[in-house]
Amino acid sequence: MSHTPPVDPTLETQLFGLARRAREASRRTGELDTRTKNAWLLRTAERLDAAKPSILEANAEDVRSAEAAGVEKPLLGRLAISEAKWRDMIAGLRDVAALPDPVGEIVDSRVRPNGLRVGRMRIPLGVILIIYEARPNVTVDAAALCVKAGNAVILRGGSEAIRANRALGEELRAAARETGVPEDAVVVVPTTDRAALEPLLRADRDIDLVIPRGGPGLIRKVVETSRIPVIKHDAGVCHVFLDASADPEMSTSIVIDSKIRQMAVCNGLETLLVHRDAVRTALPAVMKALVEQGVEVRGCERTREAFSEAKPASDEDWAAEYLAPILAVRVVDSLDEAIEHVRRWGSDHTEVIVTQDYASARAWTRRVTSSTVGVNCSTAFADGYRLGLGAEIGISTSKLHAYGPMGLEGLTTLKFVLEGEGQLRE
Repeated sequence: MSHTPPVDPTLETQLFGLARRAREASRRTGELDTRTKNAWLLRTAERLDAAKPSILEANAEDVRSAEAAGVEKPLLGRLAISEAKWRDMIAGLRDVAALPDPVGEIVDSRVRPNGLRVGRMRIPLGVILIIYEARPNVTVDAAALCVKAGNAVILRGGSEAIRANRALGEELRAAARETGVPEDAVVVVPTTDRAALEPLLRADRDIDLVIPRGGPGLIRKVVETSRIPVIKHDAGVCHVFLDASADPEMSTSIVIDSKIRQMAVCNGLETLLVHRDAVRTALPAVMKALVEQGVEVRGCERTREAFSEAKPASDEDWAAEYLAPILAVRVVDSLDEAIEHVRRWGSDHTEVIVTQDYASARAWTRRVTSSTVGVNCSTAFADGYRLGLGAEIGISTSKLHAYGPMGLEGLTTLKFVLEGEGQLRE
């Protein structure tokens, strides 16, 4: 881990104070009724629309600064708030308002032989620290979900998006003041100082969970430093496997949608695995479509024999999250070999099989343990909105507590609730 400079005592005191205020706010947020939380969500949507010109100008200034600093194109794509992203962000607030409130829900209720009723009730996690790079829309999406689930949230965005994040945070907090939600239920960390991370990751008395979203360096830094439980939202090294019986037309459409629809996202296709029997049937049409879309193919030796334009692939390619028009392609001898490749090189994100064989489909869904496993569909469905969650905090690649697209329920925990009529343990 790289050396971290000493934290300025004044900054440390400020950050610990910020965490304590979020803790105090979380106690009130956890008791808010659904109507108040929904009123905040809808008022936030109104305020954001009214402030759209100034927010987009702040974002444009962020983008200009990032370009001048030589930030890579995929990151710039995630940083910019397009019209489509803006519409999705506003729609996401209204979608979350329309979702059932998970807080107070009783699940798994049963009666013991002595008549004692045992149930489990959903309760907020408390204070959630979310650390993310670029993507200023995460500021709004994360706040919406955390507060609807009764939590307070501390948002630590990347320095490249600080102007937009501050502008968005002002509107989120102003809407809170207007609707009876504690203002400190949403806190945007005001500094871009990298040293600010360490005090927050040591504030285990006030922060209950850390969710990092970003590159391997950020994830590693957080996991190595944090005293607080961490749910990783890690890289997406996603796979599609063309089984021996894969239909060529379906294979082509799934691969193209998974790779081309939007490349700078974690659910995008990065490695294509092809059964040796599908090399002559499904692969030619897939390769033709990829070339037409301007995708660079990096392949194993057998891939290059079938497709001469492919560049040689190395082990680094099997582990790569390109977020770019580059695709690694490997020919395998069996379903077992495809699964072994995913286990070795994957990131527990999303894996899809294209097959007409029922046994292969069932084996894939049973044996592949990534957070989202699909049959005959695009990897792009690994998305909270598409899976009916309304919105998501991200894609968890940690198996504890929440795994896969993480929506409202993933931002709660369960406590036991006992209801008796005087039962005693004798």
